[in-house]
Amino acid sequence: MLASGRQLWPHVRTAVAQEVDHGRLFLASPLLFGGGAVAWFQFDADPSLFRLAAWAVVLAIAILAAGYARPLVRKAALAGLLVVAGMVSAQLETWRAGTIMLDSPVTTTVNGRVERREGDGEGRWRYVVAVVATQEPEIRRAPERVTIVARGAKAPFEIGQWISGRARLVSPSGPALPGLDDFAFSTYFDGIGANGFFYGAPTAIPSRDSVAPIVRQGVIEGLYRLRSDIGDRIRSILPGDTGAFAASLVTDERRAISRETTDALRQSGLAHIVAISGLNMALSAGIFFVGLRKLLSLFPALAQAYPTKKIAAAFALFGLTAYYMISGFAVSAERAYIMMAIMLTAVLFDRPSISLRNIALSALVIIALSPSEALGPSFQMSFAATLALVAGYGLWIGRPMRDHPFLQVPAMKPVVVIGGFFGGIVLTSMIGGFSTALFSIEHFHRMSGYGLPANLMAMPIISFVVMPMGMLAMILTPLGLDVLPWKVAGLGLDVVIEIARMVSSWGGNVDIGRLPVWYFPVAVLGFLLMLLLHTRLRHLGTLIFGLATLAVLVISSAPPPDVVIAEDGSLVAILRDDHLASNRARPPDFIFGQWQRALAAEIHDPPEALKSDYRPKPRTSGRPGERHKLDFTERRDATKAMRASLASASENRFFCLKGAWCSAILDNGYRITALEDAAYLGPACDTSDIVITPVRLRFGECRSGALLFTGETLRRSGAIEIRIDEQGAPVVTKSYDRLDRLWLRHRAYDWRSGQFSGETSPVSDSDG
Repeated sequence: MLASGRQLWPHVRTAVAQEVDHGRLFLASPLLFGGGAVAWFQFDADPSLFRLAAWAVVLAIAILAAGYARPLVRKAALAGLLVVAGMVSAQLETWRAGTIMLDSPVTTTVNGRVERREGDGEGRWRYVVAVVATQEPEIRRAPERVTIVARGAKAPFEIGQWISGRARLVSPSGPALPGLDDFAFSTYFDGIGANGFFYGAPTAIPSRDSVAPIVRQGVIEGLYRLRSDIGDRIRSILPGDTGAFAASLVTDERRAISRETTDALRQSGLAHIVAISGLNMALSAGIFFVGLRKLLSLFPALAQAYPTKKIAAAFALFGLTAYYMISGFAVSAERAYIMMAIMLTAVLFDRPSISLRNIALSALVIIALSPSEALGPSFQMSFAATLALVAGYGLWIGRPMRDHPFLQVPAMKPVVVIGGFFGGIVLTSMIGGFSTALFSIEHFHRMSGYGLPANLMAMPIISFVVMPMGMLAMILTPLGLDVLPWKVAGLGLDVVIEIARMVSSWGGNVDIGRLPVWYFPVAVLGFLLMLLLHTRLRHLGTLIFGLATLAVLVISSAPPPDVVIAEDGSLVAILRDDHLASNRARPPDFIFGQWQRALAAEIHDPPEALKSDYRPKPRTSGRPGERHKLDFTERRDATKAMRASLASASENRFFCLKGAWCSAILDNGYRITALEDAAYLGPACDTSDIVITPVRLRFGECRSGALLFTGETLRRSGAIEIRIDEQGAPVVTKSYDRLDRLWLRHRAYDWRSGQFSGETSPVSDSDG
């Protein structure tokens, strides 16, 4: 074996040298840079910037000292420097965002300026409002920007208009379960400090010239205003979901699409069409580039005198930029724009437009601008698909069948063209589906089983009907001649919607559940080695990916939780096999849907009404965190009723007394009580092992020793998982162990004292 290893080593060294000579180290640069950013975001606290600077200096000195005499040392130091640079970039982006996050739910009067708006087709409008003032109460740490949903207004408010209204604001939500995607993280970097809704329709108020937007903000608002006008124009021509679908392809306004159609597109694997991403940008740039080049070729004198390819690329880049400017600056659109812009620029400099180096350069630019995006599913899935497609494209154009003599017969040319087109769609769908499946499982815990046939049916319509007609309609809009092109595009979109509904009716969506924590990074490493390496070393990636997947299938995973608790304490569920029994008959889908997918529990067991002669005492109004007290008789009766309900309850199922509590007993004997009214906290602690209440109490322990989770403790810990181990002891897993990162600090803020936990001095209004 030792001898065979010695014989293998020279081949490995030769392969490594070939990879280096082939420029594969440059392809690894965005992985190192992005890996540093991802690592920085995973830390419990901000690393010392001085320490990062010291590491950067040491590595830079190592690069200079190594020179060209020690290439391995130089390249290893350069790799380390890229990792440190990614960390520094993440730190700078976090400071640059500086978003003030709302610390607690509050009802207040919001005065502000509309920066963006988007309708949902049901009379509701979602506004992004720059907050200027809050009243009754005045929020000490008021967010600078919030998203608020309004309904009831006769006409939507215009961008730039000042509005005022009574609104309920809540903090951005954290992960639905420990380890799932943290929505507060992305919201922080989007600059949104709270979400909410208006009570009734807001009213217009006079503008305040003293806080007029700066020039840059004014330009952005003008673009958003143009975007909104374009969306309204399209929806006036094409009503219903057809118009909403068409508008989403141009302006990225997706809320107007009905939930039924959105679900059908998602379940059929066609949701990628809706978002302005690589597909839309590539089709628009490609149609513009190829169409203009063909048009210029009709004039031989012009084609011989000027580089028509570069002229077409330049105009395609201009059109692509205009498309991006009216797309709403979504992250997916920004990423796709940068990628396509680099490819078109490569054409201007006579460089290959479709190459892995251009993909790597695009990734470097995007991560440098927004390091936080490296953690997002959109970024990961987009670049995974792009890498796989570019690698597959190289194999497709080099396939030996292209030069087969039989295919050169003139009569076979139509067959070759049609077969090549549909073969390309099949290959693209397969590569895109397989390359993004890993990331879809990691972030959404679900796979679509019929994405291939859905894309095979829908993509020719999108490519040959919808996108060309949409581009023609946008060109003719200033002349008022866009109605007919949009009508034709609408017919194509109607067919796509019907395809989505048909395919979604087949089923095929599979809930995978959460995979072991180690699997995703190991599988991604294998996936990247498969795509980025040029020599036989790429088979090492195949081996890593295959062994990791086999280990997941063979090795038993960690035991699932017995109980899961939402971060606000209002929703509790018991997990048994594929059943999820909740304390609410109609749990909110935003949280409960994530639970079902992550825990692979498709069946919902709603609570049953508790049959009891006991009648709860009506709740009294009071300040948040206060509760009315039960007298001795009421406490005794409530305790008796709780014991009776637990004794008669079925295992692993909640029984609820409306307006008071829900009780359940697990098959391992643990008793759970979820309180709606905190007045029954004493009896619940006396009769149960686990007590949950959404009320933010000022204490967090039961005298009986029962586990107590209140609105306040859950606010600091986030969503909770509880597993009863073999010894019968509860094992609690929190979403957050520390709150030292800037996107989590609002959870440690106490509005009563004006302090963060651990501070001794009040926080000023300007603190973030």
